[in-house]
Amino acid sequence: MIPNQYGIENHGINSEGAVHWNSSVPHLIEFAIRRHEGWMTSRGALATLTGKRTGRSPKDKLVVRDATTEKAVSWGKVNQPITSETFDKLHDLITRFQGTHELFVVDAQAGAAPDFRVPIRLVTTHAWHALFARQLFRRPSDEEMAKARPEWVILSAPDCLATPDTHGTNSEAFIAADFSKKMVLIGGTHYAGEIKKSIFTVMNFILPERNVFPMHCSANVGDSGDVALFFGLSGTGKTTLSADPGRRLIGDDEHGWSDKGVFNFEGGCYAKCIKLTEEREPQIYRALRFGCVLENVDLDKRTRRTNFDSARHTENTRAAYPVEFIDNAILEGYADSHPTAVVFLTCDAFGVLPPISRLTPDQAMYHFLSGYTAKLAGTEAGVGSEPQATFSTGFGEPFLPRDPMVYAELLAKKIKKHGSQCFFINTGWHKGPFGSGQRIDLKATRAMVSAVLTGALRDVQTTTDPIFGLHIPTSVPGVDPKLLIPRDTWSNKSDYDAKAKHLAELFQKNFEKFASATSDVKAAGPRIG
Repeated sequence: MIPNQYGIENHGINSEGAVHWNSSVPHLIEFAIRRHEGWMTSRGALATLTGKRTGRSPKDKLVVRDATTEKAVSWGKVNQPITSETFDKLHDLITRFQGTHELFVVDAQAGAAPDFRVPIRLVTTHAWHALFARQLFRRPSDEEMAKARPEWVILSAPDCLATPDTHGTNSEAFIAADFSKKMVLIGGTHYAGEIKKSIFTVMNFILPERNVFPMHCSANVGDSGDVALFFGLSGTGKTTLSADPGRRLIGDDEHGWSDKGVFNFEGGCYAKCIKLTEEREPQIYRALRFGCVLENVDLDKRTRRTNFDSARHTENTRAAYPVEFIDNAILEGYADSHPTAVVFLTCDAFGVLPPISRLTPDQAMYHFLSGYTAKLAGTEAGVGSEPQATFSTGFGEPFLPRDPMVYAELLAKKIKKHGSQCFFINTGWHKGPFGSGQRIDLKATRAMVSAVLTGALRDVQTTTDPIFGLHIPTSVPGVDPKLLIPRDTWSNKSDYDAKAKHLAELFQKNFEKFASATSDVKAAGPRIG
């Protein structure tokens, strides 16, 4: 245990209980098990449950509206404003609660690049949340932890519940950020992802002013220094495809692109593990060992064996582990080179988008702003018999405090300056939509990614999709050419045409909100008729 010279009284906490400073991984696991927060699995991971909230609570994300944020934040459903007085009420609520409980403190960092590193601190009432933070954020040396003065502080108390009428929240849960005080308050939810994503939101706010493009993407690098970025929403294959044994992993989820190269914000990975198998995803599977935290994975309490096929608690089962659990990971967390390939991933459950296409810079901006994927029928409450299109700007809209065009313009600036090629890869369906078609084989997707990364598609001949305007390669090494044109894989062409038109209309409707986009970017989307 490494106590810090900068005490928690500086955050308004007067603790009556024990305070555990920067505990080791074994200690935190022992605490969690002794406190009945989790169970040890047969492979040594710590399995936990998050109760009724098994994912993020976007309706409970709140931002203080003051002189710092008034003109800088894009206010609306994503960034809901509260006053400083409301934040102070929540701060008083959570610090009083924490003051009567055993506490765990984690001093860590966000941002691998020294020029952009942010010291952070988590104070939490749960040992397994402390373990989660210790494994996912960047870990300072013992000397740094002892002397660290955090720039940003997260106060977390999952069992501390707000009263909406009293505290100005939307429910008993709250994820409230004050960019002036540099503090985040999290209460009413046990889902640990809120801790991780609150700091991602912070980085998305502070880095654009420093000409750094913050990205919701995974990143890896080849032997020749060629960096690849993989953007995509949950379930599109971002983590799976970046964990390539033939390349070195920079990180699986959050990065910055500066004038010097690409750097990871974190020191760990947060992988979705529903239907995980060693055969399909060996790197991730082997990482689920001692020191890993499993969230909401079905566990046989007698044998302590996990069932990754089960969605008993949620589809959103997760594993958090340090990046060094992945073979060939770059522990420094950055590459001093710029991306040669930028890949947008989607899981198109309508089965109409091509499995791979090359994007022009204007198309890259269009699809970055769109951030499309599709939820599958039956996998979530509220999703009916048809797939449901999902659009999330920057493939991470809930974490973007600034106007979306800020991030899109940074993307355009970076890819034009460094000559990066952009590709759109569909890991979803072909031969029909979800329910009648087939999922595109992972081996074929890996072959397409390999072709992108080796430069095999840099000068390849393409054909243009008549509706979506995407430039589809006529050949990809190791891939059956019949797979490349989606319409050709459908037995009923009129059904394909109807689905494609429907999806194109959804794209157009969604893009109406980007009135400030240039005419060239607007024209880069699908056309009907």
